[in-house]
Amino acid sequence: MNILLISPRTPDTFWSFSHVLRFVGRKAAFPPLGLLTVAAMLPRDWDLRVVDLNVRDLTEADLRWSQAVFISAMIVHEASVREVVARAAALGKPVVAGGPLFTTGAERFPEIPCCVLGEAEELMPTLVADLAAGTLKPRYQAERRPDVTRTPLPRWDLIRVRDYVTMSVQSSRGCPFDCEFCDITAVYGRTPRVKSPEQMIAELDAVLATGWKGAIFIVDDNFIGNKPKTKALLRAIIDWRRDRRVRLNFTTEASINLVDDPELLDLMARAGFKNVFIGLESPQEAALQECRKVQNTRRDLVEAVRTIHRAGIQVMAGFIVGFDSDKPGIFEAQRRFIMDAGVVTAMVGLLTALPGTRLFTRLTREGRMHGRSTGNNLDAILNFIPTLDPTFLTEGYRRLVKDLYSPRQYYERTLTFLREYRPSGPRTMPHLGDLRAFLHSLWTMGVATPGRWEFWKFLTRSALFHRRALAEAIELAIRGHHFRTVAASL
Repeated sequence: MNILLISPRTPDTFWSFSHVLRFVGRKAAFPPLGLLTVAAMLPRDWDLRVVDLNVRDLTEADLRWSQAVFISAMIVHEASVREVVARAAALGKPVVAGGPLFTTGAERFPEIPCCVLGEAEELMPTLVADLAAGTLKPRYQAERRPDVTRTPLPRWDLIRVRDYVTMSVQSSRGCPFDCEFCDITAVYGRTPRVKSPEQMIAELDAVLATGWKGAIFIVDDNFIGNKPKTKALLRAIIDWRRDRRVRLNFTTEASINLVDDPELLDLMARAGFKNVFIGLESPQEAALQECRKVQNTRRDLVEAVRTIHRAGIQVMAGFIVGFDSDKPGIFEAQRRFIMDAGVVTAMVGLLTALPGTRLFTRLTREGRMHGRSTGNNLDAILNFIPTLDPTFLTEGYRRLVKDLYSPRQYYERTLTFLREYRPSGPRTMPHLGDLRAFLHSLWTMGVATPGRWEFWKFLTRSALFHRRALAEAIELAIRGHHFRTVAASL
């Protein structure tokens, strides 16, 4: 069969990095890992074609070639999904849809003939047989969560890796915590399922075999959800780096209790982890208790961030405003918290109630839900009735984001980070794209934008006082251009 696998277009969001792609000559930030993994579960004698709409357009020739269309999407992709589905339907092509958008909201897509709910590994043999026989069912849902040690290697041969800024792999699914607003446990469960070190090294080797030499994002919802197994993987990565003479670096997501385990933090630095995303959410203890972010309570979050920075790993973090316990001073409290901690990449969002979460259930029970989440916090849209005045909340949110990414505050926060940051672990090899990005940044931020004087002051101070981290300083300046551009649209 001819199967067309489509990754929908990502709108302009905090994590799209769309405004810095031209700096490095790439077309998209991340490859469609889920879709490539699903492709690996299809029969090897089927003809597969991947179209990532973040890289190229979908043509009528693509659709006419196909006998079926597979599409995988998150909530933020809804508009693009509806466009693709309409085009496929116009040509009579059956659509098989999966991913978080459909796992928690398939009922909103009656026009899609087949939806896969949840993880696909155990469903695929039945789905493949039904597709080949022309007897697709409207819904496929596994009775249990799959054993990820049996998940196949993604089909990297179906894309051009040079189109992307960062490659992606996954080592585990699930998170042991149960934050009220998070849908991870609803989708993947609270018991982390972890791939073996040997399996992960094989996946990393497969990425290297494509010729990739850049950064790798380990996309786990909580990389340290099972600490003993994480440590075993990190030791394997350290050996792999030595044996393969690898000089790439890693980014991942984890919980703040990373700082409670110095051995784990050291292993991550030695394995080449340079960035970790952590949900800090709020400086207010009442808000953390309200959303059951128990791992963040009863600790000095600013000092925790600094501890990770001193280990040579930069903290990127998520923050939320709009909790029931938030008072009018929350915006200034968040700004001060973020600035003091030196969290350069601070993703601040309005609280939103995602389908499948305990927050969604509670607010529905209380009669406070009035809309759907768009999956993009930067839309500044509330889908529930907050305790603060809605207009006050959304306007305060907009001001906060714009303030944080104004040139002066952004570069001040970056210098705060650099003062604490202690580069450690293996050194990574600079690439041609780094030089291109640097030269582009000199024009874009040093000449063509209103914040150019702040940029030159920042660059000068970084060169004088933080020479060991100058590459990181330049990278953060480039990221800041994206964040400022996105913030300006609020």
